[in-house]
Amino acid sequence: MERTRIARVDDVKLVRRGEQVEGTLHLTPHHLIFCHTPPLTINESDGNSLHRNKPRELWITYPIIQTCTLRLAHPASHHPSSIRLRCRDFSFVCFCFSDEKKARDVYDSIKAWTCKLGKIEKLYAFTYQPQAPEKDINGWNLYDARKEWKRQGISEKLSDKGWRISKLNSDYGFSSTYPALLAVPSAISDNTLNYAGRYRSRVRLPVLTYLHPVNNCSITRSSQPLVGVRGNRSIQDEKLLLAIFSTSHSSQPPQTPSRPRSRQSPRSSSSGSPTQDVPPNLPDPETLEDQMISKTASDDAPKVYGAQQHNLIVDARPTVNALAMQAVGLGSENMDNYRFATKAYLGIDNIHVMRESLNKIIDTLKESDVTPMPPNREALAKSGWLKHITGILDGASLIARQVALQHSHVLIHCSDGWDRTSQLSALSQLCLDPYYRTLDGFIVLVEKDWLSFGHMFNHRSGFLSSEKWFSIENERIGGSDSHNPRAGLSNSSSGAGHALENAFLSAKGFFNKDNSSRESFVDSDGELQPYDQSPSSNANRKSPASATATGKAGKEAATSDKTTATTKVKETSPVFHQFLDATYQLLHQNPTRFEFNERFLRRLLYHLYSCQYGTFLYNNERERVEAGVQQKTRSVWDYFLGRREQFVNPRYEGRVDDNVRGRERLVLPKGEEVRWWSEVFGREDREMNGLPPTNTSASDRNGGYQDMEEATGIPPSVLTGLETANQAVGAVPPLKGASGNGIMGSGEAGHGKTKKSSQLAAGMKGLGLGGVKDQSLRSKSPSKLEKELEVEMQ
Repeated sequence: MERTRIARVDDVKLVRRGEQVEGTLHLTPHHLIFCHTPPLTINESDGNSLHRNKPRELWITYPIIQTCTLRLAHPASHHPSSIRLRCRDFSFVCFCFSDEKKARDVYDSIKAWTCKLGKIEKLYAFTYQPQAPEKDINGWNLYDARKEWKRQGISEKLSDKGWRISKLNSDYGFSSTYPALLAVPSAISDNTLNYAGRYRSRVRLPVLTYLHPVNNCSITRSSQPLVGVRGNRSIQDEKLLLAIFSTSHSSQPPQTPSRPRSRQSPRSSSSGSPTQDVPPNLPDPETLEDQMISKTASDDAPKVYGAQQHNLIVDARPTVNALAMQAVGLGSENMDNYRFATKAYLGIDNIHVMRESLNKIIDTLKESDVTPMPPNREALAKSGWLKHITGILDGASLIARQVALQHSHVLIHCSDGWDRTSQLSALSQLCLDPYYRTLDGFIVLVEKDWLSFGHMFNHRSGFLSSEKWFSIENERIGGSDSHNPRAGLSNSSSGAGHALENAFLSAKGFFNKDNSSRESFVDSDGELQPYDQSPSSNANRKSPASATATGKAGKEAATSDKTTATTKVKETSPVFHQFLDATYQLLHQNPTRFEFNERFLRRLLYHLYSCQYGTFLYNNERERVEAGVQQKTRSVWDYFLGRREQFVNPRYEGRVDDNVRGRERLVLPKGEEVRWWSEVFGREDREMNGLPPTNTSASDRNGGYQDMEEATGIPPSVLTGLETANQAVGAVPPLKGASGNGIMGSGEAGHGKTKKSSQLAAGMKGLGLGGVKDQSLRSKSPSKLEKELEVEMQ
């Protein structure tokens, strides 16, 4: 209780959606609790007697508070001192106090319990004691990596499907942000993996995350390669990727479209058991490469549906961002060295852009505590949120189609492979596999592709909050703040005129833009090195021992950082929120194909930030193991499994039959039907989606993809460019010694648009891909390019 300046305040007014109630505010070490008793009501049974209502309580856990603003009273405004909270579950509340000192004490207590903890171990999850019905449930046992690989057909006791489970990272010394067990091609030894890992940022080399049960095609994921400005390459990385793309290749195409492709890997051992070393009769990579290219590219081969593979490397980033990374020793694959694949750039923006997009939504909703007025739908559209959601879904759809319909392998990466990669990987599997559309299967999917593969929940979610999210208004006029050393700095940055203006603002103007996310792009710590850059990339290329040393050094650094943990505002981003939003879109468009309902997704987002459970704490599997999360906290899945009936979709039809429309294994998103997830923003559907005017298209509601269909005959998509060893079309780096392909010069902006669009459409024709967003680098001004480079490199 040393952090609590005041534990109880009476006669506090709570303002929500324009309505006021009076009650008592309690401050505990983990919650704000507002209690009030509704007024007496007339008994409906007799119409005369009065009915006494039960007291009601509003509980707010401290980590879910996003911003907290204390507004001091001033005679000129005729408003009492108040504290306004904007929560991460998009609830907005305002507490009004008659006593300014009590308002200050409450503000200081909230700040101390929210952003001055310093350690994850002080969060509510480590003291939470469950009650029925979740007390007897152990959600930690629901996900087991070996069990999930066995479900996909990979096990030492099963026939070899070209894959094995490597224990190279069993102690997290190889890659501290990867899971302990890695599924890799049977033909690749751990020694090769050791060398290949040094060519990928954070030693996050390509490993399996999903194997299709029908055609044995795979989805693998990794981080970006360490190409750099010198064009570095790794024979081991190329060998690994070739082995991945060869696991399902058959020397003879299937005779009928319905027959699945061979599941036997041409590079697996003759005995069928997983091998640790490369077989002695294995052809060299160049020979295998030429054989594979000749088989997949032969014009004489019969063109049977699904027989021709178009293996894909998906770089989720905008091309300019991938190019920017080369300046710091990273980048994207040089396709001259990966002739057996095609690379696609998706153009999904980075965490900074997504954070700002959500902040714009909040700007339109921020008056929810003082007014019942609906949000401005035009301002919502300008946030670009639905455009981003549509782009992510387009990328997932592209991957799912390549695997299921084109019978091809896909490797996904972005920068470090834990943000956009997790989104695309999980969503594409959600489209491909009905199991992941069940309640238990979705839990396994989140555990596998988000938790085990190292999405940085601590950094992206900001569990320990930040003093930047706390502010005091009218401080200059209301008096000096001896409790808030940052108040003077915050107000001085706005100027005396701004402070004077604040003194006369009404309650509606309480959240001004200077208090929202102005500091999102400011690195207060002066840290120039981004998470996209590997600090030990040069050391990683020296020796196998250096890779292990790098992992151990990362472990020590993480442990040291954990003792003085704090939230860096510019590293927060709604990445997992976007994944849940995209899942909601699939659920809404396919209401009978998901076992769980919308409320399940909404409550999952709430408990991401509540810190009541230990599931999402820390940044990766290694950190959770070292912290003993499973022994010291409860799993968030206890909450859902103990209340399963509340989260089950009554319309769910689980039977799968590819011959019956509406029951197919594969589901694909419809970009034109993407809509606002109104429930998660605490709004009614009509307030956010409404009835669009007859002259407004779905693309206009989504924030506006450019209309490519008229120019190219294909619908718009997140795809921005394609690249092979011999050709590059769209917004991609120019080929060596080539002109006319790749990025067009600014002089071609007018005449070249149709040419480039037709090139890209032709390049996509043989890949079974959708469309392309026509936003190439040639159409951007130098200032725009400079800004994008700066944002990605922060």
